[in-house]
Amino acid sequence: MATPPPGSPLPPDRELVLIERELAQLDARRGYLLARRDWLLRLPAPGGWVAPGVPARPREASAPSAQNVLLTLGAVLLAVAALAFTLVSWGSMGIAGRSAVLAVVTAAALGAPAPLLRRGLRSTAESVAAVALLLTVLDAYAVYVVAAPGVDAVAYAAGAAAVLAALWAGYARALPGLLIPLPVSVLTAQLPLPLAAVASAADPVGVGWALLATAALDAALVLLAPGVRARASVFGPAAVSAAVLAAGALLAGLSQSAQAGSAAAAAGPALLLAACAALGVAVAWREPSAMAAAVAGALAAVAALGGPARPALSREWTVVVFLLLALPLLAAVRAGGLPAAVRRGLARAGAGVAALAAVSALLPAVGSLVFRIGVLGEVWAATTPPRGAYGPGPAAAVTLLVAAAAAGWLARALRRPEPGVIAVVLAWAGLFTAPMAYGLPVAAVLAGQLAVTAAAGVCALRIGRGPGYAAAVCAALGALNLSVAALDGRTATFAVFGLLGAGCAAGAAYGPAAPPTRAGGAVLGVGYAAGTVAALGALWGLAVSWWALPLLAVPAAVAALGPRLGRVRIPAECAAAVVGAAALLLPVRESALSALVCALAGVVCAGAALRADRRGLGWAAGALFVAATWIRLAASGVAAPEAYTLPVTVLALAVGLLRRRRDAQASSWTAYGPGLGATLLPSLVAAWGDPYWLRPLLLGLAALAVTLLGAHRRLQAPLLLGGGALAAVALHELAPYVVQVVDALPRWLPPALAGLLLLVVGATYEKRLRDARRLRAALGRLG
Repeated sequence: MATPPPGSPLPPDRELVLIERELAQLDARRGYLLARRDWLLRLPAPGGWVAPGVPARPREASAPSAQNVLLTLGAVLLAVAALAFTLVSWGSMGIAGRSAVLAVVTAAALGAPAPLLRRGLRSTAESVAAVALLLTVLDAYAVYVVAAPGVDAVAYAAGAAAVLAALWAGYARALPGLLIPLPVSVLTAQLPLPLAAVASAADPVGVGWALLATAALDAALVLLAPGVRARASVFGPAAVSAAVLAAGALLAGLSQSAQAGSAAAAAGPALLLAACAALGVAVAWREPSAMAAAVAGALAAVAALGGPARPALSREWTVVVFLLLALPLLAAVRAGGLPAAVRRGLARAGAGVAALAAVSALLPAVGSLVFRIGVLGEVWAATTPPRGAYGPGPAAAVTLLVAAAAAGWLARALRRPEPGVIAVVLAWAGLFTAPMAYGLPVAAVLAGQLAVTAAAGVCALRIGRGPGYAAAVCAALGALNLSVAALDGRTATFAVFGLLGAGCAAGAAYGPAAPPTRAGGAVLGVGYAAGTVAALGALWGLAVSWWALPLLAVPAAVAALGPRLGRVRIPAECAAAVVGAAALLLPVRESALSALVCALAGVVCAGAALRADRRGLGWAAGALFVAATWIRLAASGVAAPEAYTLPVTVLALAVGLLRRRRDAQASSWTAYGPGLGATLLPSLVAAWGDPYWLRPLLLGLAALAVTLLGAHRRLQAPLLLGGGALAAVALHELAPYVVQVVDALPRWLPPALAGLLLLVVGATYEKRLRDARRLRAALGRLG
């Protein structure tokens, strides 16, 4: 007998019996599954189930959606039919027939949803209920036409709306399974009070009270009625209606308060606004998510308190009153006993009123500062308008200062930098414009604004980053505006420029201040020094172009101070460079003076370049010296290019010689190439167009000297540049004779000589190639 396979502990006969038994069980299971599969394939595919192997047919719409569409269309058609019957066919029937038809149809429509709901046909019941609600409206219309045609239509509509709202609410209570009746009842209940107010010919305040009362009922339904929150179909319409009607009441109160001509006339709107405020705060108190209601209520309270005072005040002082009334709202930030929604809403309303008041005051303040730009058209003409003619009103300054105090209090309460920045800006604007607002004399205005600018500068030096930077910006803006205003008179110019310049210099030297603040002080200090110097030039009667000479004293002073400027050295030097550039541009139309200014500016740069950390200014000095030379030569009518290029060559070769002494590995092209090319190339171009012999002779001698010097010193740049220039000069001189010889030769000779030359070169190609390589290697070994 064969041995069992590895891993089989049973003998073969026993294992064979077990295998046969397992196969029989598998055949039985397979038969059952096949029968089950055939039965399932014969079933219709319900819903979204698709039998295996059977392709699914696309369905345009699911059964519920199609049912809803059909029911909606049916309800609409029934409604259209009912309207047509009531409005068109009504007159063809008697009073009994009309009443009987409407009563029977309405009763049938109202009663039909009950059995439909019991049978589970909810969508059908909703459609029939909608038609029934429409029929009740038609019943009300029919009663009005038949039984009460003389009653006021608006008053009847108010009463009918109240009755229908109550009827539909009871119907919804009787059939709680329906969704439509209750939200329709809520929406209909919004009409009775406003329509009654209109029917009684109430004024806008009366209509506002009706709107507010309806909004209060809606709010009570949302916040107090049990189970309303769980029903979105009721909660949504009631909440939206409350918000819309309350907003309408608030707008009615605000518009009437703004139109009131006296305190007595404003009393009625004030009461309405006070009621709006109470409702808004009450809603926010009960509902944590209704912060907007608290904001609206706080704004309504401010309007209610300030409305009676508005007719007796000007617009500017009315803003002050509203701002003062809004300040207590900011205290809600620290009111721990209030709900979070109320606390945040009151604080934001107060901040919003303060922001609007500050913006309304900033606009005239900024306009008064911009007005000063007109002084630039008539400098030192003493044309400043009379006191008070160019400044904002006193109320604007008061508004800015009060708003600044409020922002400062918020900065301390919230411990955030943003309110502090706002406080600094508003305080500076209020204090800076206050002297103009109160109509002080010009000298007093300038003195007061100087003090405010100095105070802003001190704050910038001593306060932290956010408010400190804001104070620095305000100080800079105040200084610039004050500088423009000071140009109206000579004494004011020197006094303001001198004091501001000294203050900026002191701020730049103040060590503990932030680096950006010190840098700004240094820049402004250099600018005021330049402005003072220019003013001195104008005082001495100098032409504008001659102001350049005293202006150069400013960059010279900055260059002399140098390292003693410390951390503000770079900003001061940048400002000094701008002043120097302005000095170079002033005499641009006077060549002789421009050359002098360029030379003096070169001296300043050369003096600064003596310091090891400012060696780069040596290039600027060289460029200025060259420019001065060229401008002077052009002013003297010199046309020879060598007169312009030789100074450049001398300076460039001197710099290259120093470079080669410090770095022996430096290339001769870097050291001497620019200097030699600056003269050889322009002179070579001029020599080729010069009909005389002197320039080519001198250029050839100079090129020969440069070539010999390059060969002696083993320098590549002088050798090649000098040799090339020498060859070009020789070609220029020999060209006429070569032309004569070529004209005298037969016409066949040049091609023959060219062919012979090519044959010789081709025969000795390898030798010439080796010679070229040796020449290249020899040139490469040169410096």
